[in-house]
Amino acid sequence: MLENRSVRALVARRKLVHGLLILFCTFVALVAFYPFFVMVISSTHDNFNIVSKINVLPGRHLAENYERLTRNMNILVGIKNSIVLSVAVTVIETYFTVMTAYAFAKFKFRGRNFLFGVILVFMMLPGQLGIIGFYKEIQALDMMNSYFPLIVPSIANCFAVFFYKQYMDTSLPTELIEAAIMDGCREIQIFHNIVIPLVKPAMVTQAVLTFIGTWNSYLNPLILLNEKEKFTLTLMIATVRDATNAEYGAQYLGMVISVIPTVIIYCFGSKTIMEKITVGAAVKG
Repeated sequence: MLENRSVRALVARRKLVHGLLILFCTFVALVAFYPFFVMVISSTHDNFNIVSKINVLPGRHLAENYERLTRNMNILVGIKNSIVLSVAVTVIETYFTVMTAYAFAKFKFRGRNFLFGVILVFMMLPGQLGIIGFYKEIQALDMMNSYFPLIVPSIANCFAVFFYKQYMDTSLPTELIEAAIMDGCREIQIFHNIVIPLVKPAMVTQAVLTFIGTWNSYLNPLILLNEKEKFTLTLMIATVRDATNAEYGAQYLGMVISVIPTVIIYCFGSKTIMEKITVGAAVKG
């Protein structure tokens, strides 16, 4: 009888904890979703409704806001520029950081631990600290108003190197590399045919983060790009804000348009990651 009471009390406590966790998760999800909801709903209202009250239902000014938005910016040019920059940064950064992480994970060379320690130190420093020096250097090299200084420095992404190196330490068997070397494979063949396929889940994860971060990047394009034809979509939306003064509906609509590609990329990446994890678990099982 006493044992039954203890079991029932334990079950009741577990149900209470589960209920509280569900409520907490729901609250966090609602708080996270609320800014996105406000952005979408506000993109359909005029200035008066946005400023004067809290809007819950969609309005009837979407077409007007779109007309005001396209009057001050070329959305297709902004999307094209953002895609070119984001794809270039993602591809170059992913390839070279994986190669660097592979060297740190599987090669033994003098100064390896020291160099990896340097990467860890610079990973902890905010990038804004060197923005003035970076601007002066690009200005001295006469590379202003170019995508080149926005793309090439992405090769030195310290966090990506650390992330891939940690993944390779646990998911890339050294014996597999040694077997490939004994079979006469060259290092470049090992990297492309063995390392990259095994590191794909980590690559997809980091590539999604890199693409989204580059797409939403504002500071570096702001200080390096001068011609409006080369502006990314994020910069163009900021220009609309300055040009239209108080066209909040148009600004919100521009934000919604800029968010759509990142949501699509994130959904695609999440699906790929889950598929890779499922395949890996099935193989291990």
